[in-house]
Formats: sequence, C-alpha cells, structure tokens
Amino acid sequence: MSPFDTLKGRVDGIVIGASAGGVEALSVLLPALPKSLQASVFVVLHIPRERPSLLVEIFRPKCAMAVIEAMDKEPAEKSAIYFAPPDYHLLVDKGPQLSLSADELVNFSRPSIDVLFESAADVYRKRLLGIVLSGGNDDGAAGLQAVIRAGGIGVVQQPDSAQVSAMPLAAIKRGGVDYVLTLPEIAELLKSL
Repeated sequence: MSPFDTLKGRVDGIVIGASAGGVEALSVLLPALPKSLQASVFVVLHIPRERPSLLVEIFRPKCAMAVIEAMDKEPAEKSAIYFAPPDYHLLVDKGPQLSLSADELVNFSRPSIDVLFESAADVYRKRLLGIVLSGGNDDGAAGLQAVIRAGGIGVVQQPDSAQVSAMPLAAIKRGGVDYVLTLPEIAELLKSL
C-alpha cells in the first residue's frame, strides 16, 4: 500500500512551478503521470521571455498524457499537461478554462507561478494539488499558500534534492505544506492519483 493512497480520486487539477533546475525535475515527474489520470496539469517554468518555448517538443515524446502549450480561452481538458507560453501569465478560470495575461511581472517573472497557483486555487479549491520545485527565487511560495488555504494539497521538493533550493525553502518557510519529498517520491505520489 502506498502512503499516498488517500489521495486517489481527490485531485482534479495539478499545478507545478519550477525555475532553475526545473527541466531536470519535470523530466522525472511528468513522465510519471499516467495517461488515465483524470486531472488537468498546469506548469509554469521560468524561461526566457524573448524566445519561443521548446518545452512541448522536449516533453511530448516523454509523456503518456497530451502535452500542450496553453492558449487563451481554451477549455482545460483532463489527461493533458499545459505549459505556460513565454512572456504570458497562465491562469485557470471557471469552466475550467485557460486564460493568458500580459499583466505586470510578478516576482520578476512572467509567467509567474504565484499567479497560476492562486487562480487555480480559486477554481479547484480542495481538489487541487500544488507542487513547488527547484528554483532561485520566492515565486510559488505565496501561491502554494493559496492552494493550502483553499483546502488543496501542498507539495514541495525536498530542498537538499533540488538543483537550486531557494524556491522550495521559501515555500516551506511559509508553513502548512503537506509533503516535502524527493523527486522520485513526488513521482510516486503522482502515480498514486
């Protein structure tokens, strides 16, 4: 029996935020998501704003789920992974549907992890799982608090296992996190959903 069996059937949305070291972390986690997972997955990875993203091309061959660059006003399908496009905040609106915004930078970032997490918490409430991974700033800490306040599940990469520990440490410092796990343990949690 997995220690995460209590999460089975509890999650409709998963939000994941990463920065420096994020491609490597996501390369462990996203392929662990089973095609049968009945949840939408939204990912913000801090990437250069002035260049096109190659994230869909990188992850599509590795993943069982559909991998898509998010488009404005697109419905959020289950069993799909949506990446925020460069230089746009990714939000989740009622429906649920995706929304893109060119509003101001948040934590020096657009897309911002906090913006995604806070909007998804408003829509999915207790059926949301938030994951903060490797990164070099505080983005994601406030957003994960919004997930936890809404009754969702907060997961943080174990800081010692992160390529850059600042983001996981900032999220843990805010308190209330449900799980602090290594990447293989987070992959196990995702498989158990």
